[in-house]
Amino acid sequence: MTYCLGIKVKEGLVALADTRITSGTDVTTKKKLFTVQKDHTSMFIMTSGLRSVRDKAIVYFNELLESGVDDYNKLYKAVNAFGEQVKRVAEEDKPALEKAGFRFNLNTIIGGQLKDDEDHKLFLLYPEGNWVELGEGAPYVIIGNAAQGKAILNRILDNESSLELALKAGFLSFDSTRISAADVDFPIDVALYQSGSYNLVEHHYDKKDLEKVSAQWDDELKNALQNIPNQWMDTAFNKLGKSDKKQKKA
Repeated sequence: MTYCLGIKVKEGLVALADTRITSGTDVTTKKKLFTVQKDHTSMFIMTSGLRSVRDKAIVYFNELLESGVDDYNKLYKAVNAFGEQVKRVAEEDKPALEKAGFRFNLNTIIGGQLKDDEDHKLFLLYPEGNWVELGEGAPYVIIGNAAQGKAILNRILDNESSLELALKAGFLSFDSTRISAADVDFPIDVALYQSGSYNLVEHHYDKKDLEKVSAQWDDELKNALQNIPNQWMDTAFNKLGKSDKKQKKA
């Protein structure tokens, strides 16, 4: 499984991807975050699904960029182009994959800003090649193992959140997923983009880099739970006490 998270706030974009690859009993580490950084071209791609499909689509797309990255002046055009490569791989490999019992299931997060984009963009691309753009009402998107990590993002993030807060919440979302899912783990790759800068930066974090943050978050959650008052539970537990007394009399 995979955990890839894209966040869009007014200030810019955050991308976060785990690197764990699970195949049967084999566990390996491979990069899931692909970035493009050239003059007036800043873009990241993250995928969830079959690794072979992902690698082939990335190779095809990279060839397109090498032959003419200037052909894509807006990010949606690059998203369309990547979608065409996903469909190309589907035509080539989908029948054989499905015959072997594998599902063609590549989902993709693409974010960034190209030279004629008014601001930074974030897209979710489906295996069929169609896409949706994330806006103010949906500041983030997760592909892969999405269930456990949504709560903190839903509570914390909005369009006005800073990039620092977005990355902090994004890491804690990953950490919550990591604790609950054996197929999501360190190391993680992070990309940051500030709107209008055309400067996309990457950073790699190993477990040792963030284990203190993870441990602090664990302690903070436990302390917060202890600090929540108990009075609201009294009515329910009083009923339990009355039930115990009745049982003792019987």
